[in-house]
Amino acid sequence: MNTETMDLYDVTIIGGGPAGMYSAFYSGMREMKTKIIEVKQELGGFMRTYPEKLVWDVGGIGPVRCEEIIEALMKQAKTFDPTIVFGQEVVGMEKRDDGIFILTSKTGERHYSRTVILAAGRGITHIQKLLVEGADRYELTNLHYTVTNLNRFKDKRVLISGGGDSAVEWAIEMAPIAKEVVVVHRREDFSAFESSVKRMKQMTKAFVPYVVSRLHGNQNKIERVSIQHVETGGIIEHDVDEVLVNHGFERVFYGPIMKWGLDTEEYGVSVSPKMCTSLPGIFGAGDCITNEGKIRLIAGAFNDAVLAVNSAKLYLDPNDTEMGGVSSHNDRFAEKNEQLMKRKSKPETV
Repeated sequence: MNTETMDLYDVTIIGGGPAGMYSAFYSGMREMKTKIIEVKQELGGFMRTYPEKLVWDVGGIGPVRCEEIIEALMKQAKTFDPTIVFGQEVVGMEKRDDGIFILTSKTGERHYSRTVILAAGRGITHIQKLLVEGADRYELTNLHYTVTNLNRFKDKRVLISGGGDSAVEWAIEMAPIAKEVVVVHRREDFSAFESSVKRMKQMTKAFVPYVVSRLHGNQNKIERVSIQHVETGGIIEHDVDEVLVNHGFERVFYGPIMKWGLDTEEYGVSVSPKMCTSLPGIFGAGDCITNEGKIRLIAGAFNDAVLAVNSAKLYLDPNDTEMGGVSSHNDRFAEKNEQLMKRKSKPETV
């Protein structure tokens, strides 16, 4: 196909989570024609799993819920009008002799790009469910694997099973509004941040090392939970109104992308400090990549995105600048800044 007639992009970003959205914004700053391909029908990535979760560790922003961060990132990502394609899983990749990448989706669509940024997040994830007999029949009532409405737990007796960041953070958030919060974890040590674990233990009742061994219900609603000591086998029973299970996720590691010939490690696609993969022209950002200095935070995804876009820009033109100009001195924002200033200067109408 002639490159003059095909819909050719400077960069195509696979994945619409935080790393993908910020990559789209930053590539727009660098005047690159940009496309995002997202397998789901909405942007947000893994953050969509915890819309009500409070996030504290994004620089310059106070504690804010995931859904608010997603909305802000979506708005920012669309600043320079990238093309966004939903509902397509990229399965095939070939690089033509002229350097153009052809990305093929599972539905057969072909996407043409001069560079590619992998921002596929954690890959395809499946919730690790509670392995207790009959647990599935309570999933439509008061057995939960995520929280979409925190107020549901107000004035309730809540049992949380898990010991990672999600379990600990939900316990902290629910403690002030719930009647009681009990945390059950199979190990003595929690895998969440030390400061969060300390707060959780001050605010809730923690049972370690215990596991949920049985659910006692009336029809389709759990009324009581048996927890069993991992070492002694001793049983304790608790009356409950709601049960939240945070046992993590099983991860399918990016499926067909792993057949592209990329170098990989246990926790992702291997990249250089400047986010270059082992295949020239393909870069990475976010949870799908790994290197010695990888930071698995939202803030780290933003940094990855900047580095990946800058590397893609230099790949296309080695004589270009290594970094885009800061927004306060970037010509791409001149008109937008002027529009914002005009809006602010307009007198309010009564």
